[in-house]
Amino acid sequence: MVSGLAIATITAIGNETKLGKIGKSLEGISEEKTPLEIQISNFVKMMAAAGIVVFIIVWILNYLKSHQILNSLLQSLTLAMSILPEEIPVAFTTFMALGAWRLMKMGIVVKQMKTVETLGSATVICTDKTGTLTENKMSLAKLYTLSTNKILNPEDGLNQAEKDLITFAMWASEPIPFDPMETALHNVYPSISEKDDRVHYKLIHEYALAGKPPMMTHVFQNEQGIKIIAAKGAPEAIIKLSQLSEVEKERVEIAMNTLTLEGYRILAVGESNFDGKEYPESQEELSFKFKGIVAFYDPPKANIKNVLEDFNNAGIDVKIITGDNTATTTSIAKQIGLKDYEKSISGEELMKLSDQDLQECVMNTTIFTRMFPEAKLKIIKALKLKEQIVAMTGDGVNDGPALKAAHIGIAMGKKGTEIAKQAASLILLEDDLSKMVDAIAMGRKIYANLKKAIQYIISIHIPIIMLVFIPLVLGWIYPNIFSPIHIIFLEIIMGPTCSIIYENEPIEKNTMLQKPKALSNTFFNLRELSTSILQGLIISAGTLFVYQYSVQNGYSEPLTRTMTFTVLIVANIFLTLINRSFYYSIWTTLKYKNNLVGWIIFITISMLGLMLFVKPIIAFFEFESINLSQLFLCILIGFLSVIWYEFVKLYKRKRSINYINK
Repeated sequence: MVSGLAIATITAIGNETKLGKIGKSLEGISEEKTPLEIQISNFVKMMAAAGIVVFIIVWILNYLKSHQILNSLLQSLTLAMSILPEEIPVAFTTFMALGAWRLMKMGIVVKQMKTVETLGSATVICTDKTGTLTENKMSLAKLYTLSTNKILNPEDGLNQAEKDLITFAMWASEPIPFDPMETALHNVYPSISEKDDRVHYKLIHEYALAGKPPMMTHVFQNEQGIKIIAAKGAPEAIIKLSQLSEVEKERVEIAMNTLTLEGYRILAVGESNFDGKEYPESQEELSFKFKGIVAFYDPPKANIKNVLEDFNNAGIDVKIITGDNTATTTSIAKQIGLKDYEKSISGEELMKLSDQDLQECVMNTTIFTRMFPEAKLKIIKALKLKEQIVAMTGDGVNDGPALKAAHIGIAMGKKGTEIAKQAASLILLEDDLSKMVDAIAMGRKIYANLKKAIQYIISIHIPIIMLVFIPLVLGWIYPNIFSPIHIIFLEIIMGPTCSIIYENEPIEKNTMLQKPKALSNTFFNLRELSTSILQGLIISAGTLFVYQYSVQNGYSEPLTRTMTFTVLIVANIFLTLINRSFYYSIWTTLKYKNNLVGWIIFITISMLGLMLFVKPIIAFFEFESINLSQLFLCILIGFLSVIWYEFVKLYKRKRSINYINK
């Protein structure tokens, strides 16, 4: 049990505290709808408006021909039902929800479903260095003392100056350490000290980590009133408060450069002899004696090179945003093979840039050092203004605003603070950046499969609309070939097909070798819709051909309806198979592992068989039995109205091979 007495001076409350200000900045960052969300909403509204207009027109035309209000209303409803693509928002929600579930099984908690869509579009990942790219297992690796002007290993024979350096670095740390560097100092201290003085001293005054660059100061005192005032932090901060000669500053600079270029993380240590009763308000008002530098080594994670290579292959830029200094970060970046690691800027330099210069800077810079919350947020906003899709990793309170502002905020599940987790849209349970490669692959897979589903929905809706609208408007002999019951049956087939089959499709092998799609690009643009529209029009031509063929051969209305409906169902089956990939052939996609394809097609064919050959069901749908030659013709036309797209895919593959060979 821990007990005791503490006296605290309240200097600010609520929104005036540091934590409160960060919270307020989080409130000011609004969540944005993704372009796909907006375009799906607009597309469905547009089709609904079109459905209402066509419904009224068809109702009037039917009434003028039959003078039966109720029957005209039912026929008009048939067309309105065929126009409304109600499956699209259902498919979108289903894909996002199941995607979030699949990511959860991979150790990634998704807090916002729309993030699943955005994942596949990520163009930039901004990551911290310590604990994300490195192991976050600090070991005291080197020591530099100003008095000896030497860099030594802690295992070497240490003189009193090096021992004092370690001792003061330990006193400048938290009494109960949680930071890996402070833990390392506390672990080393007993081995270089003749007696452990930690039990005899109490912390009586503290200056928390603050400043740009940051430092911290602790004041300890024993029962005899002897004080120890120790500070540690960024070398620039300690040097500024120490009375060093130009020669001494030059020596320290050389030592700093030597250590940081080797990839060490360094902290300067200072001692103050302040003996006043009233401590100044800030630690910057104290004067210090520069003791030296302690250097720690935090090795890169074993898999990080492969992770960066995967990001690079996927066309995603990686940028390091860290509070560490430039030389150390650059050295680590070089070790892990980060592209353009020599391009860096500090937080202070970044804040001085104009908005235009800042936008160019964030695009051309790979390493951002000595960063603080305001600078991190400016980087994220500038990248977004340059139309980048930004993923940001973070674990601290100070990362909160940047995490929320990013398109994809990624918090660490183990070492992340609650504010970081609340602000983020994803949480990596194992603090492993390689999981983001899997997450982005999942995002791209989900987007590609959703695209297949929606393009399928649009393609199959067009012939339904045409079959209801054209015979009526052109005054064909059977103007109302389909009734509401036929449309409802088609909706029953289409819903499960798009939502189940396509959602369960595996990722295509070239997916992670493509560049990220721009977030502003969706499959509701003319180029993408042209494929769906053309597929739908050719299926329409096939079904209308069979309609006219039946009429020309003197078939009855029920038989004409049966053959037309059969062609549409057959085309639907083949369209499902063809659209499993818009690049690879049907022979390739048939090898994809998706057991649902066989089951759904089997169920569809079984239902069609019942409708064609079981008399009570034939009568219910107002069909008529067909012979084998008629059935063969329906299957052939349904097949031909869809299989042509295989030649388009063949052309795409040949063009892609020719481009690579060039």
